Amino acid sequence: MQALNLIRGHILISGEIESEIERLKERVHPHRVVSFFEDNFKIEHAKAVTQEAYISESSIKYIIIAALEFTAVAQNSLLKLLEEPPRNIEFIIISPTKSNLLPTVRSRLPIIKTRINKEDIAIAISLARIDYKEVFELLKQNTRVSKNEAKALVEQIYYRATVEERLILTPKQLENFDMAYRLLDLNSRPQSVLAMLLMSFAGER
Repeated sequence: MQALNLIRGHILISGEIESEIERLKERVHPHRVVSFFEDNFKIEHAKAVTQEAYISESSIKYIIIAALEFTAVAQNSLLKLLEEPPRNIEFIIISPTKSNLLPTVRSRLPIIKTRINKEDIAIAISLARIDYKEVFELLKQNTRVSKNEAKALVEQIYYRATVEERLILTPKQLENFDMAYRLLDLNSRPQSVLAMLLMSFAGER
């Protein structure tokens, strides 16, 4: 899959912040990781994140923004940066709860819950090599998924693509992820939403 300069990130909801930071560092090695972990993320921490983000990088640099609590002022100051990140920068926000984050922040990045329930659907395919036959087979296996199950699947697809397989998503794929969450909230047919998402990966081969 062709890498583009446009990089996005995601939000991890987890109470085990330190463990998540270490796990992410291992997963994205040898890419550089800069982490900002605070009990309460304030405006001075947001300024430090901004300065780090604008340090030129020749390859992907992951900036982890983690905290037990986030002030509204600090979050608002990062909105533009999250929406239009500098070249080769990917942001990962880690928070113990979604309620810590402003709706404007949550709307800019996909949210991933790190603890997947046993009943959630597992992704056992490679998104970098997926073909149309595998897409149709996966859709066939999940013809009766509920809206919540489909949301969990969308989260897993995004996590597998960006963290496990380290793919850099194209603008169209990013748009499809954003659209998938909106369509599911509007009660669109889950299988149609998943088809749109998966076909964008098969079409890149």
